[in-house]
Amino acid sequence: MERRLAAILVADVVGYARLIEADEAGTLAALKARRRSVLEPLLAKYRGHLVKLMGDGALVEFASAVNAVQCAIELQEEMDKANSGLAPDKAIVLRIGINLGDVVVEGSDLYGDGVNIAARLEAMAEPGGICISGSIHEQVKGKMKLAFEDMGRQSVKNIGEPVQVFRLGQSLGFKHSSPSREPLPLPEKPSVAVLPFANMSDDPAQDYFADGVVEEITSALSRVRSLFVIARNSAFVYKARPASAQQIGRELGVRYLIEGSVRKAGERVRITAQLIDAATQNHLWADRYEGALSDIFDLQDRFTESVVGAIQPSILAAEIERARRKRPESLVAHDYVLRAFPMVWSFSEHQNDSAMALLDRAISIEPTYALALSLSAWCHAQRAVYNWTDRLGEAREAALHLAAARCSHQ
Repeated sequence: MERRLAAILVADVVGYARLIEADEAGTLAALKARRRSVLEPLLAKYRGHLVKLMGDGALVEFASAVNAVQCAIELQEEMDKANSGLAPDKAIVLRIGINLGDVVVEGSDLYGDGVNIAARLEAMAEPGGICISGSIHEQVKGKMKLAFEDMGRQSVKNIGEPVQVFRLGQSLGFKHSSPSREPLPLPEKPSVAVLPFANMSDDPAQDYFADGVVEEITSALSRVRSLFVIARNSAFVYKARPASAQQIGRELGVRYLIEGSVRKAGERVRITAQLIDAATQNHLWADRYEGALSDIFDLQDRFTESVVGAIQPSILAAEIERARRKRPESLVAHDYVLRAFPMVWSFSEHQNDSAMALLDRAISIEPTYALALSLSAWCHAQRAVYNWTDRLGEAREAALHLAAARCSHQ
């Protein structure tokens, strides 16, 4: 196994799901143009190696921590210049995280804690801002005239020890910055974001269960045609980054926020949640759902009905009924799917392999489980798109076969 020390930069587009929803072709064309005119020249200037593009994000490796930070600063400045004159809902704004750490090399890809920490730092950054780890700060202090704000030691998901974090953002010296831009306009439909729920179980390893419940609730709400629901990936940015309801509402362009907690103890589960008006920060509704683990789907259905009723009381019962999904027969299969969720969305070859193994187990237990089939199809598609396999044709065929099977069992 090859390892090396590297400065890793991870960048991600703020509100990508909303941009795609509003204008898919225009957004993809704009991203391609920015990569060509902004990102690629800066990588050449600072000797950065583009490891991979990840949908709306990028993973870049540098041999120099100073080069990585300088590149990030100029990237944010150039992106801000490119946004000049654009309407707020057309602007392409980045968050950036940078870490210096040990990475594992596998073919053309990199993974390991060095990469994972950079990704978590990106999630903590404000729109138009940059977060760096303590290891990067040690390398650049005294070499660059920058005033980084010390955010203290932060707990980072899947990392054993807290990470020292520093940030540079709109209030800390950028000549050009975008976070002062106007809030995103609200959609015509009632708009809602389901924020990550807190894991109140005694076991931190149960994070996957809390995240899975949120995923299921988000999916159920998104099937209600009268609602505009923010994608899971956009909402989960706030798992590691504290922010006020008003700030989240402005950044995501939503009227309502749902936050809560999940406690799983033995064969019992409790879901506590509240609905917040993001603009006023008033609490509109709160409730608690408790029952046996075998009743988890009933609890989630009751939750969805309560949320829809609180947001739009006039919604038809048929609309709620349409939002119900086919339930799996096996809770063991469901648990495998919940464990696979974070791995499916990690955009890591190693995690992709682990997710596929878990989903294969779920499908072997319940071959008609539509959610497991669709997630497995997406994993195979990722392998083809990101060249994680030498058998690209087989990966594409498997993705299409699983997607077709999912449609026949939904």
